[in-house]
Amino acid sequence: MYSGKRGKSGSRKPLKKTAPSWVRLSAKEAEMLIVKMAKEGMPASLIGLTLRDKYGVPDVEALCGKSVTKILGEKKQLPELPEDVTALMRRAAAINKHLLENRHDETARRGLHLAESKIHRLVKYYKRNGRIAEEWKYDLTQAGYLLG
Repeated sequence: MYSGKRGKSGSRKPLKKTAPSWVRLSAKEAEMLIVKMAKEGMPASLIGLTLRDKYGVPDVEALCGKSVTKILGEKKQLPELPEDVTALMRRAAAINKHLLENRHDETARRGLHLAESKIHRLVKYYKRNGRIAEEWKYDLTQAGYLLG
């Protein structure tokens, strides 16, 4: 949000919302694969990458009519915390560990502040949409323990 990284370049999703004719998997087979990978502990983004790279599915939503997280939600396989919040908590815990050893690193302190701001914004969004329980609170000291 506050950096000059990650511009507009990159791949775009196709405008056509239907699965290509060359995809060999059916929607049911893709859903079974998604659930199987989730039971193995893979996050939703990694499931999508695996389906793309190993099974040749360019877009799960075009094939099944719903996203990977929607499929996991229907099958009760979603993790307690969303993947983006977990990744940000890992980042905040790593920056905090760095700051304990390097107390005068103001750039890292700003990075921690930005990461925590983003965590708070995302948590507020997920609470509003019912993805996270209303009583859940972010705590930096527990983030390191929670994420191991």
